[in-house]
Amino acid sequence: MDPSKSGTLTVPGASIYYEVRGEGPLLLLIASGDSDAAVFERMAAVLALEYRVVTYDPRGNSRSPLDGPPEDQRVEEHAEDACRLLDHLAGPDEQVRVFGSCSGGVVALELAIRRQDRVLQTVIHEPPSFGLLPDAAATLKDIDDIHETFRREGAGPALRRFEPFFGGVPAPELPEAHDNTAFFLAHVIRPFSHFVPDLPALAAVADRIVVTGGRASRTYLVHRPAVVLAQRLGQELTLFPGGHIGYAKYPVEFARQLTELFAHPEPPHP
Repeated sequence: MDPSKSGTLTVPGASIYYEVRGEGPLLLLIASGDSDAAVFERMAAVLALEYRVVTYDPRGNSRSPLDGPPEDQRVEEHAEDACRLLDHLAGPDEQVRVFGSCSGGVVALELAIRRQDRVLQTVIHEPPSFGLLPDAAATLKDIDDIHETFRREGAGPALRRFEPFFGGVPAPELPEAHDNTAFFLAHVIRPFSHFVPDLPALAAVADRIVVTGGRASRTYLVHRPAVVLAQRLGQELTLFPGGHIGYAKYPVEFARQLTELFAHPEPPHP
């Protein structure tokens, strides 16, 4: 399903490209740090049978250019972009549902805190909140080393150092409108991985949040923060088809389970 509407929203410091598909309750999909709206095309087409699905390119990626020179990205600023996009596309009192994957999951968590009046339900999938791990210092040092390797040697060597986060294999390739690898390695991976969600604030809205991970990525380092976060919110981790990018590889199955979660919003408890 092609988007029924697309456009650009001007926000402080950037222009955000977005697409809308379908009719019904509004559902916002937030992509990972090096992705854009294209990664959700197949799943959005399925979800659009029941929802008005909004996808977008995060600031600095693909069709959402920054106004000035590239700089390190802030989770809070990305959350404000999502807030403005919802206010632009939703009705005055309309509540929305949100799905965020990887770095987009971190943004979705911040959005759930900031817009309790607007966000009805949030599902996050394997957010890279490595600061929650017992061995956070060592893991974040590895992230810093990836960033520095990119600065010294370029994307190829940096991505090879990223492989242990995905079980020793290359990070999965994703559909995208443009290649955002360099921007991600230079300006996204480090600040987003170091960002620690506000756990007391999340506890206040924990009944609206479901933490999920991939069945095929359960042994990966990138999966571990989701396990810890679910525990901290008093939940049992919900598993989805596939691995870290199950929504792209298994869009129909992923969409069906996501729709089921939104229909029965109570988070699973241990």
